Amino acid sequence: ASIIVTVPSIALFGIMIPVLSLIGQGIGYLPAVIAVLLYSQLPIIRNTYTAIHNVDPALREAARGIGMSQNQRLRMVEIPLAVPVIMAGVRTAVVLNIGVMAIAAYIGAGGLGTFISRGISQSDPRQLIIGAVAVSLLAVIVDYTLLALQKRLTPLGMERAAETA
Repeated sequence: ASIIVTVPSIALFGIMIPVLSLIGQGIGYLPAVIAVLLYSQLPIIRNTYTAIHNVDPALREAARGIGMSQNQRLRMVEIPLAVPVIMAGVRTAVVLNIGVMAIAAYIGAGGLGTFISRGISQSDPRQLIIGAVAVSLLAVIVDYTLLALQKRLTPLGMERAAETA
């Protein structure tokens, strides 16, 4: 996942075009979706691993002490405690991918990036600004929406502890 993120999105599209052309999907929606899926992996995997790995060992031991199986501990203790960090990874991935999808307009995927690419190619600052502002607003709105979801999914005791700290 780390290697994929180091490849610039436009280069990734360049790599995928000849490969996906073999099945008649070299440009357009499919390479954009594949790129988004690939770029989503690192922040989500890294944050999920870090969050679950950093759950307090005393809490794991307490769950083990009351007879929870490994799956029960994961489902009922570790994942709920890890939700804020996991959701932070999801938020990062989604905002990153809004930018990737804007660039995907250059390979015929459409979307708000079309305004940006047309604004550049036609030297039309209005289209460029409309596209840039729209993509930026979308990223901010989605980020705050996911933040609200993150707060809602965070166990109540953790939220209260964070407020008092």
